[in-house]
Amino acid sequence: MGELKHRSLITAQERLRDQVAHQLRAALIAGELRPGSVYSAPGLAADFGVSATPVREAMLDLAREGLVEPVRNKGFRITEVSERDLDQYTEIRALIEVPVIGRVTRTARREQLEALRPAALEIVAAARAHDLIGYLEADRRFHLALLGLSGNDRLVETVGELRKRSRLYGLTRLDERNQLLPSAEEHVELLDVMLTGDAEAAEACMARHLGHVRSLWAQERAEPTVPRDLQA
Repeated sequence: MGELKHRSLITAQERLRDQVAHQLRAALIAGELRPGSVYSAPGLAADFGVSATPVREAMLDLAREGLVEPVRNKGFRITEVSERDLDQYTEIRALIEVPVIGRVTRTARREQLEALRPAALEIVAAARAHDLIGYLEADRRFHLALLGLSGNDRLVETVGELRKRSRLYGLTRLDERNQLLPSAEEHVELLDVMLTGDAEAAEACMARHLGHVRSLWAQERAEPTVPRDLQA
């Protein structure tokens, strides 16, 4: 019984860490945690109403994803992504994903592609529901599962890391203007094109989608952040 109790405690602790990590990612996406700023585990713990331990563990998880970096004796700094970084990440993704989409279009079975439709529709539903975490999670699952049809696990891992490092800040304002919905609907369009077997059209659709995402980043980052106490 002692071992079972110990296991339950570990599970509960891990679950709390995961919940905190989820909330931290949401705060990053909403722009509540600003790039370049340093946050302490105790300070964030006070905001969450939990002890510092799960917050520190969650921040270490985010550090492994490249979202934050430890600062000795201070806490964690939110990593900054420059325009040059975003351009380079987008270029690398295009070099990898566009031709792979063409190859998958030519080789994947129809039922394999159709199996991804629920994820594509989930992206659209999340955009309409203004569920940003759900939007990004469904988007990640769709793209990585689609690339997974290539049979190259290392390729999927590489793109997964690029996606983590090219995450969006301040998605909230784009969502409020319904500018995420067109990008979300492109996933369904891509799937439909791939199902026709037209590899060149699928590659063009994927290239356009990546360009659309990059333009959203540029538009969001170009707009000044309005302090919360000045917002209507």
